[in-house]
Amino acid sequence: MKPIGYWLNRTDQALTGRMNAVLAEFGLTRLAWQVLNVVQDDPQATDTTVLTVLAANADAADLTAAITAVLADGWATRPAQARLALTGNGRARLTGVAARVDAFRALATTGISPEEYRTAVAVLERMTHNLETGAGR
Repeated sequence: MKPIGYWLNRTDQALTGRMNAVLAEFGLTRLAWQVLNVVQDDPQATDTTVLTVLAANADAADLTAAITAVLADGWATRPAQARLALTGNGRARLTGVAARVDAFRALATTGISPEEYRTAVAVLERMTHNLETGAGR
């Protein structure tokens, strides 16, 4: 059996590769899609909000590049300095992306029960907590 780190890396690579392929028809990457979700979820979103919320997903340079891309492609706009908001067109386009993301999620969880999925996430969350806090030392 391969160790968990091996499977974590392989899973992340597979998720990113497949998600990028699914989102390519919309001109998005997984990271740009994540940026759009932060902006959609927070009407007061700023660049700092995106950098903070997605810090575990990418470094600041990659996140800044993703912000620049969604602005340049008309998904988002700056209603004020450093603020981000979806454009009307971006909101409509994001609705179209949702069906493809749902299909991607169904593929990713084929043969995995909702309980197995919750268990896997809970175990990874605990492992992360243990390592970040030094629990058990």
